[in-house]
Amino acid sequence: MTDVVDSDELVRRMQRARSCAQQEARTWQERCGDLRATDPDGAREAAVRTLAYEAVIRVMDEILTPGRHRGEDGK
Repeated sequence: MTDVVDSDELVRRMQRARSCAQQEARTWQERCGDLRATDPDGAREAAVRTLAYEAVIRVMDEILTPGRHRGEDGK
């Protein structure tokens, strides 16, 4: 599959991917809270998945709005 897309379509696709990652992060964060008391291992895995989606969101933010967020080192 070799679709040729213009820059506007590429940005729209990246924005949809970011929105999807946000939704997944919220879902896993809620799941982590729900599992914390009854299933510590499941809660830990949900927390890790939340962090992974948050990393994706940070990367997508940097692609879509370069320089908007500073890194933890202040740069």
